[in-house]
Amino acid sequence: MERPLVSRHSGVLLPPARNGGSRAHGAPRVPGAHRAAPAGEAVAPEAKACIRILVVDDEYLLRESCAQVLRHEGYEVTLCGRGEEALDLVKRRAFDILLVDLYMSQVDGLTLLRAALTTNRDTIGIVMTGNPSVDSSVEALVQGAWDYLPKPFSATHLQVLIGRAVHTLLVARETPDQQAEPERRHVPGDKPTLLGTAPAFRRAVELARKVAPTDASVFITGESGSGKEMIAQFIHHHSRRSSRPFIAVNCAALPEGLLESEMFGHRKGAFTGAVRDKPGLLEAAHGGTLFLDELIEMSKPIQAKLLRVIQDGVVRRVGSETTDAIVNVRFIAATNGDAEAAVKAGQLREDLYYRLRVVPIHVPPLRERPEDIPPLAEYFLSTYWVRHRGEGTRSPKLASTALRALCTYPWRGNVRELQNVIEHVAVVAEPGSDVRVGDLNLHAGLEAVGAEGGGGPVVSAPSGSLISTLLEESYHAGRERVIAQFERQYLTWLVNRATGNMSKAARIAGVDRTTLYRLMERHGLQRSPSTGWVIERETAAPPPDAAAADWGQHAPAGKGEGAV
Repeated sequence: MERPLVSRHSGVLLPPARNGGSRAHGAPRVPGAHRAAPAGEAVAPEAKACIRILVVDDEYLLRESCAQVLRHEGYEVTLCGRGEEALDLVKRRAFDILLVDLYMSQVDGLTLLRAALTTNRDTIGIVMTGNPSVDSSVEALVQGAWDYLPKPFSATHLQVLIGRAVHTLLVARETPDQQAEPERRHVPGDKPTLLGTAPAFRRAVELARKVAPTDASVFITGESGSGKEMIAQFIHHHSRRSSRPFIAVNCAALPEGLLESEMFGHRKGAFTGAVRDKPGLLEAAHGGTLFLDELIEMSKPIQAKLLRVIQDGVVRRVGSETTDAIVNVRFIAATNGDAEAAVKAGQLREDLYYRLRVVPIHVPPLRERPEDIPPLAEYFLSTYWVRHRGEGTRSPKLASTALRALCTYPWRGNVRELQNVIEHVAVVAEPGSDVRVGDLNLHAGLEAVGAEGGGGPVVSAPSGSLISTLLEESYHAGRERVIAQFERQYLTWLVNRATGNMSKAARIAGVDRTTLYRLMERHGLQRSPSTGWVIERETAAPPPDAAAADWGQHAPAGKGEGAV
């Protein structure tokens, strides 16, 4: 029996791998071995032989221990102990996986990661560090890292993380037809996109966009109805797992026993009514993303069992005494409560919280982004009018007084409440009519609006929402930011008002169509082919210093349409 290897300096215990098949280092690659294994199955040895891994760490025992485990698993492993040597190597040779120490002398891990991604944009980078923090992990992910491995770590943790990375690589290498098959089975509906130009919301969207290509766990906070699940769907769609299932679990909607059975599955006879073996949602989400909504409501025993899955990928069904499956799942958690207060109160396990909170994202409530209310309302009205009335009838229009009422309403239910209010309008309004305050069926918060036809101009943005973001910028930088935000918001309003008719939009704006198209091109905007509404170009990267808008919708199964 082989003796375990111990790295004394980092405290890493690396026992011999138990499940991987051994292979001579440098074995030839097998043609076609890149095909991914079906969900729930281990990666085939011939597929592992195709994976080239570079381990870079200035600690000899650590990198040799990692090499022993990974070579025993069947991977092709190259080692480097010096940053300069590794930098030269990644510039000359492409690697599938880069396992690199974040803090090294000479050349740091992020510099090596950027160089490796320049050579091979599909390289999966995993950074290791003995001094983990939220800031350093987010910075690594923003720079292109796929995941974050804090020291000390066990051999099992290393095996599971590399296994997940390999599975992600193999899925990415599948043919379009192979990717389409699980997509047809698991992911009905349109792609998720987001709607909003408010600076706070835009920051959340940009962070979601940056973390999406990685495999890092994300913790989303925000009030109920603010769009946490839409952010989670956006992350999944823009990840390498997009062709695999996205499964949402509402931890507050099910009692403890039923939640455990739904998540982990059960064995026949485990409890009354368990007449057959049943896999759980963790197994169903294999290769994809599991969204844990209202995580704080999960009981402590289930939290402990979930932590085992996150760390080791091992699923044991209710009533089982053996390991039933090894899963590769990305976790996104969310809550509308105070997670840190729940940790202090003992309601939420601290180790689970920090394992899931690699990248925190906060979704602002709708009342803090009033500039987004008019376009959201008009978008919902158009969407639900087509759904309930068809495309042959003229859609009603929201009068200025109705928009003013919507902008001053408190929206305790956030976007979900706005969505329901506008759907009510779409059901009862007459074709081509003007929708006024009395047609909105709002129950509170209208005292600030004034009488019908009175009041000030339609609220579009709080004066401090942008200014507060400019206080530390130079005059020219602040001026460019203001102009960019104005142009995007104006273009969005203009083209939507003209219902996608660019000639009409140009007449309203008093410019020629060439100027209008040039402005839309500058800000990465285009008309939606199906609705005429303004959307963001799929291939355009958002301006780094400009507030921007993502337009669209997604209809998760059983929940109706939504936008944020």
